[in-house]
Amino acid sequence: MTLSIRNQIPGTVTAVTPGEVMATVKVRLTGGQDITAAITLESVEELGLTDCTADRALVKSTEVSLATAPVEGLSIRNQLPGTVTDVSTGGAMASVKVAVQGGELTSAITRDAAQDLGLTSGTPVVALIKSTEISLATV
Repeated sequence: MTLSIRNQIPGTVTAVTPGEVMATVKVRLTGGQDITAAITLESVEELGLTDCTADRALVKSTEVSLATAPVEGLSIRNQLPGTVTDVSTGGAMASVKVAVQGGELTSAITRDAAQDLGLTSGTPVVALIKSTEISLATV
């Protein structure tokens, strides 16, 4: 299967916490960072997710926000440190590539935001991703 989702980072499930309808799934990415995905309990069962299941965390580029430093007092569970490797700008939007341990993320943000943050190749950033915006796929 081919997907249009650019951000596909390999990892391994380390914990599944089921609720009545939703579950949180902790995934250790190949680079060693931990992320949390909030998916339906039905999806957990259909994918057969258990501890040590190999998977991929999938995130649309429009769901990756960027900050120039770690952010405290925020409900966003996933904050991955990285370094900008490329910034491509158009009339309204920018595509920012960020190297993180174990992979690369692409963030689609406004051109104004990229300029306001002073994003250029080599800029240290933190990629912010809500747990509800992470999908999982088994490999």
